[in-house]
Order: sequence, then structure tokens, then C-alpha cells
Amino acid sequence: MTEFEKMIRGDSYDPYDADLLKRRRKAREICSRYQAQPSQGHQKQVLGLLKSVGKQCYMEPGVRLDYGSQVSVGDHFYANFNCVFLDPAPITCGDHVLLGPNVQIYTVNHPLESEQRATGVEFAKPVTLNDHVWVGGGAILLPGVELGRAVVVAAGSVVTKSFPDNVLVAGNPAKVIKKIS
Repeated sequence: MTEFEKMIRGDSYDPYDADLLKRRRKAREICSRYQAQPSQGHQKQVLGLLKSVGKQCYMEPGVRLDYGSQVSVGDHFYANFNCVFLDPAPITCGDHVLLGPNVQIYTVNHPLESEQRATGVEFAKPVTLNDHVWVGGGAILLPGVELGRAVVVAAGSVVTKSFPDNVLVAGNPAKVIKKIS
């Protein structure tokens, strides 16, 4: 089994594998071209890296993708400037998902034990944003998080766990501030 196959299955994998390095380099090159010349049609190439793209989707320049191949976005998706998608595991965004500037979505993680971490092995857990989720600028979503329908994440929050539908979450770590009707 290749390291890419291990990665997409959710198994531990070696991120220094030559094929994975090549895939990340390709994503970085495409994102860099879009950053350097946003009016030259490069966003289409960025969206072309994604696993699936709905109707009327837009990513502002500065977007960063680890691979792109594990990212799915629904209809009317918007990512503001400088969003980061570390996608060894699936990142799934439903319809009408809005990301503020500098939002970071991480699926990748490392072992806690230093000896295991020194081997370089990584593992990843999916992140899911259901329909009508709005993530404020500078928020960070950690591996394994699922945000229910119509969740709002306040700017600057660090989301370490999943939340149900229709809540406003804020803080570090994020917690429910109030229910949204």
C-alpha cells in the first residue's frame, strides 16, 4: 500500500514520501500562481485541485492547500483571503459555507509521544462543516471537528471539538456562547 493510500484511508503515513511531497509541491505551485496573478484565471486551477466543487464557489488569493484532493465544497462556498486547508483527511464544506480571512482548517496531527513523533509519522482526522456554517476570521479548526448546520464560529476561536446545529461558539478552546434560533 502506498503512503497516499494509507493517508486517504486514515492510517498513519509518512509525509516525507516522494509521491506525497510531489503532490504537496504541485498544490503549492498552483496556489502561489493564483496569489501572484489572481486575474489570470489561476483560481480555476486551484478549484481544479479539489475533490469536488459546487456552484458559485470562490476562494480569494492567498489560499493554501496541502493537497486539495481531500477538500470538497458545496454550492455558494466562499473562502476569504489567506485560508489554509491541511487536508490529508477529508475537509467537507456544505452549501453556503463562509470562511473569514486567515481561517485555518487542520486535519493532520502528530503523535503526542516524542519518540513516535521523531519518526515523522502523521495521522489525520476529517473536518466537516455542514450547511450554512460561518467561520470568523483567524479561527482555527482542529482535526476531527464537525460543525452542525448553521454554526457560527467567532473570529479568533480555536475549535477543538464538534458542535451541534444552530450555535454560536467562541474562545480558546471554543465553547457554546448561545443558541441561534
